[in-house]
Amino acid sequence: MADDQELKGTTGYLFEAGMLKRAKRSGWWIAGVKDPETIAEHSFRTGVVGAVLAMMEGADPAKVALLCLFHDTQETRVGDIPHIGRRYVTAASNEDVTADQVSAAHPTVAAGIRAVVEEYENGESLEVVVAHDADKLECLIQAVEYREQGYQNVQPWIDSSLARLKTESARQLAEAALGMSSLEWQKVYLG
Repeated sequence: MADDQELKGTTGYLFEAGMLKRAKRSGWWIAGVKDPETIAEHSFRTGVVGAVLAMMEGADPAKVALLCLFHDTQETRVGDIPHIGRRYVTAASNEDVTADQVSAAHPTVAAGIRAVVEEYENGESLEVVVAHDADKLECLIQAVEYREQGYQNVQPWIDSSLARLKTESARQLAEAALGMSSLEWQKVYLG
């Protein structure tokens, strides 16, 4: 049974995670996107993409979705540092930020979240590879959507995401995304 401080520490982490619903993915501003997706929106679809990729690759979909869900939670503390910004900024590791975030949480919750982030950052399992591919594939899909909205400066995000994909399923889905409209899925239902 958790004591009052552990319950408050765990609940505090949940409130902090809610900040991701308001925090924008800042790299898109470089491409000129005026109102980019939030970190939570990115993490949600990354989890869905990860589960789908896991099914295609023979990995554990639940584990991949969990890895994807927690992969950017540290950004409540350090923000979403765009790729180019990382050349100039030294930030704490995601593992260290996570340890601080959950330091007051229930011990089993803290240990569980730390283990998920540690695995995402340092693991080599198929699930980790798929989770990283999900992150890149989601970025590519988002860039395709922004390009359709008229933001032409997103091509570097498409190119770099495509180049970093490791699994065959992710590469195939990326190629499919690049060859279709983001609303093409409606044709099946609308005729």
